[in-house]
Amino acid sequence: MKLNKWMAATALVALGWQTQASADDLVVAAAASLTNAFTELGVQFQQAHAGTKVLNSFAGSDTLAQQVIQGAPIDVFASADQKAMDKAVAAGSIVEGTRRNFVRNEVVLIVPADDRIGIKSVADLQNDKVTRIALGNPATVPVGRYTKASLEKSGHWESLKQHEVLGQNVRQVLDYVARGEVDAGFVFATDAAIMPDKVKVVQKLESPIPVLYPIALVKRDGSNPQARDFVDFVFSPQGEQTLAKYGFSKP
Repeated sequence: MKLNKWMAATALVALGWQTQASADDLVVAAAASLTNAFTELGVQFQQAHAGTKVLNSFAGSDTLAQQVIQGAPIDVFASADQKAMDKAVAAGSIVEGTRRNFVRNEVVLIVPADDRIGIKSVADLQNDKVTRIALGNPATVPVGRYTKASLEKSGHWESLKQHEVLGQNVRQVLDYVARGEVDAGFVFATDAAIMPDKVKVVQKLESPIPVLYPIALVKRDGSNPQARDFVDFVFSPQGEQTLAKYGFSKP
């Protein structure tokens, strides 16, 4: 269904974007772990394209994929894993040939900065003093899927899941650990890096699934013509430098 400008603006409001959102804005839906990097990329793109306004929507990748599939006025979709992007592709919501991996990440085990249990590795989570472990919901959150796959491979999943505290996106998991509401948590390395005074990384997980982030153009009537330029900007030297600044590496 083709959205007219009033319908598109209404849809933007329904999705939680600012009420002054216009159907002419460039709308980027990106995984929560991309919040800091894509906020800066949006500002940089606006500076290079006078009159353009970039609106970012950050959430769990599966949530964003569903918005894309349901026809929300989104121009660019950047996911934290392949599964969420696969769903959008299968629904016919992605422009064919535009899907590309643009960054790589890692999953890490973190603890509060004032950790008193002495957790140094995943094995230490077997300690009887550990009662709450935060991770993204594997059913809907990429970091949760990566975490589950890693722990299943190492043989720790079944014993640790009984203490799970599920987050709806990676930033929620990070907040749980930063506030000391859990004993430990699993997040992306780039998320841990933004709170070095509140959390500390104790181990990097070996992921059987490469932690690669895909980006693509969303197929919809009335898409912003500058969407392709934005994706190209992400892959430009300036875009890659900004992503590297926030800890992302090349795929």
